[in-house]
Amino acid sequence: MSAEVHGERACEVSLEEAEAELERLLADGRFRVSDRQRDILRYLAERRFTGCTEGVKAYSIALDVLGRSSNFDASIDPIVRIEISRLRAALDGYYAAFGAELGVSVYIPKGSYVALFPQAVVGGSAQAVPTQLAHHPESTLAKGAADAVAVSLPRVAISRRWIPAALCVGLLALAGVVGWKAIDRPVVTLKPAVTILMSAASPDMAGEASVARDTLLTALSAFDTIVVTRPGSPIQQARRGYEVDLKYYADSDDRSVWWQVVDTASGALLKSGLQRVETEGKEPATIRLEIAGAVARQIASSRGVINALEAREAPVDALGSACVARAEVMLDGSNGGGGAEGFRGCLERTLAGDPGDPDTSAMLARLYARDTATIPQGLELAKAAMSIAPLSDRAQGALMAARFASGRLDAAIDAGNRAMALNPNNSANAASLSLVLFAAGYFKAATDLAQEAVAMEETPPRDASLVLALDAYRNGRWSEASLSAEQGVGNDILTRAIRVAALGELGADSAGLRLGETATDRAAFVAAFRQAAKMAQLPPALVASLETGLRKAGASFEAVAGIAGQ
Repeated sequence: MSAEVHGERACEVSLEEAEAELERLLADGRFRVSDRQRDILRYLAERRFTGCTEGVKAYSIALDVLGRSSNFDASIDPIVRIEISRLRAALDGYYAAFGAELGVSVYIPKGSYVALFPQAVVGGSAQAVPTQLAHHPESTLAKGAADAVAVSLPRVAISRRWIPAALCVGLLALAGVVGWKAIDRPVVTLKPAVTILMSAASPDMAGEASVARDTLLTALSAFDTIVVTRPGSPIQQARRGYEVDLKYYADSDDRSVWWQVVDTASGALLKSGLQRVETEGKEPATIRLEIAGAVARQIASSRGVINALEAREAPVDALGSACVARAEVMLDGSNGGGGAEGFRGCLERTLAGDPGDPDTSAMLARLYARDTATIPQGLELAKAAMSIAPLSDRAQGALMAARFASGRLDAAIDAGNRAMALNPNNSANAASLSLVLFAAGYFKAATDLAQEAVAMEETPPRDASLVLALDAYRNGRWSEASLSAEQGVGNDILTRAIRVAALGELGADSAGLRLGETATDRAAFVAAFRQAAKMAQLPPALVASLETGLRKAGASFEAVAGIAGQ
């Protein structure tokens, strides 16, 4: 809603409508906030309903909702400000994605702790709702108010045609003062904004297509790589944008969705595809979840078209979201994470500029967890990310990785299960959890989950293919182990060791040749293998079996002191 409303009236809805929207919102699984933030929202809303038009103080929220003691000092403890900021962002994101047809939204203006319930305006945004609404003495939300009172916004006195000139003058003056500071300042990128446009192939399927669209929006919102919004929203205008056009088809024995991703700035078509799901023996909700999950992975996963493009096209020295995207592509990509450490400095600089960024904290935690010297720091960063964004599967995945690196297998499994519950369509977390389960000795659960992760993607995730190869080798299925290792995308030391060891056990003539290709320095190769096996916490019996296969291929372990696992 702009400052000038062109004759429209900006007002809050009636008490009954506001109460109904609060309950609907809190019951909507797409509204992703913590229990503490839900309690704060209900508290603010109920105070509003009982006539509190000025908002509440941080002190009241701290004592009444967060359980702080009476000596709470907001200048020392920022918990209220932090939680309100997260809640405000969650509300803005939710209504940007799902609020187009609701007719009402919930809004917490910056600078005050009060819940507003403004009427939705087509093409507008609750983000510009004026705080005057919160202070109107005859608010329709106060219990006992007689009739709805519309609050007209004051018109801006300056003619709109003079605004661009005024802005130019101001910007030129500002540039003369601070322009020199920006010369060497790197670009700080934001998460891209994605809008979804779904249509039905035939009018009689319009209702089903609409439900499928909502299911897709929920699946996309579970990924932390993008911001889902609606066309024309301020969120979309402030970021690089992508439009996803979809068409929904329904036949007697299947449901399918054709989709394409378009760069809104250039109009360029980036990628398109068709997802089809067989309907026989499946409930309608299951069918929608399968289609939505498949499309969401193509669009918003770490390997998806948007994340890959953001990682590739951002400036080389870009900080922020692009830095996170590049590190994630490297960690989850075809090289098994080799080279991801090169983004450590970029992530550290991003985090220094915004210490409260959970995505950067999570990604840096994953990198730290790969180095024995920085595992403790990685664990602390993962905890920080989880504390800031408890409903982020990226944060929970980082906590799983850090706990696993520190040897806390059961705690790592707990974090991995939470990550999977938050976003069951993230194949990277499924693959990582399968490796943790394998290290903990839950071989059947590990291979089942690895197979699920492989089924999600066109190219198997590195950890999933590694688990399948390790399990085949553990059971003496050398050919299967060799095939799984060859088909896997990983080029890490463990995957290469399995390939060579399996050929050694098979007595293949190519075993020695493959070992030579894999390791020009065989002593260094053996040392690196043992370190990688230790980091992956592989069972000692399996490590010994792999070393037997490597010896048969021609590797020598005598020159390397110690044994794996010690």
